[in-house]
Amino acid sequence: MKSQLVNEIGGQRTLGLDPGEEAFAALTAFAVDQKVGNASRKIPIDEQCEVLSAIGDVALDDDGKPSLHVHAVLGLSDSSTRGGHLLEGIVRPTLEVTLVEAPGHLRRSKRPVSHLIDLDA
Repeated sequence: MKSQLVNEIGGQRTLGLDPGEEAFAALTAFAVDQKVGNASRKIPIDEQCEVLSAIGDVALDDDGKPSLHVHAVLGLSDSSTRGGHLLEGIVRPTLEVTLVEAPGHLRRSKRPVSHLIDLDA
């Protein structure tokens, strides 16, 4: 069975993928078929949590400005976790971050399907 739309409520569509499917290709085909031009999903967390992992990069965008891209896993008070792109967060009580400057120059370019990073030599 191939990927298929399994639910649609209020502009939110859920796509079901089967074992063995290549996820990126299936999501791209779905976006083309459904004429999805822009989509994201915010997961608000309204409680104090612990940053279990945060990894990402800083790259220059098309305008030459630093662009932050962070993937985070957060531990909640009930021992569950939430993960995804860090879009915003208020530090309470502290947060330590280690930045390692890359030897190359990272540049983030907007592309029609993906937002990949180009390495400039």
